[in-house]
Amino acid sequence: MGTLMFAVMLESFGLYSMAGLMIIVGLAIFEVTTPYSNWREIQKGNIAVALATGGKIVGLANIFRVVESYYESTIDIFVGGGFGFALLLATYWLFEFLTPTLKVNDEIQKGNIAVGLLAFLLSIGVSLVVGAALVR
Repeated sequence: MGTLMFAVMLESFGLYSMAGLMIIVGLAIFEVTTPYSNWREIQKGNIAVALATGGKIVGLANIFRVVESYYESTIDIFVGGGFGFALLLATYWLFEFLTPTLKVNDEIQKGNIAVGLLAFLLSIGVSLVVGAALVR
């Protein structure tokens, strides 16, 4: 294995580690902001919570994928990814606020798969827009 390949692998592992850490932090923050335990609900088989949580994971991963592919500075990656996460979090809160007749968190906790799927798609859709905006 050449030196160049080793350097690429080392850099890839570093970016993977940064994104992984930020996704874990992001999920911990999401966990605190929901009135239920995501992981306990998933353990019970709540598909709606699994969908909503999965959307957050894919959304965060996409934001970091875009930021890591565009910026070289570790600081820029953390700042851009953190800002993208904040926008994703704000969108989730707006989803709850802008649907007053639909209590999103309550419906997801009850296992409403339609609401969980909508939250999943919202997270992914917003991450596509946010990712593109961060590298404009």
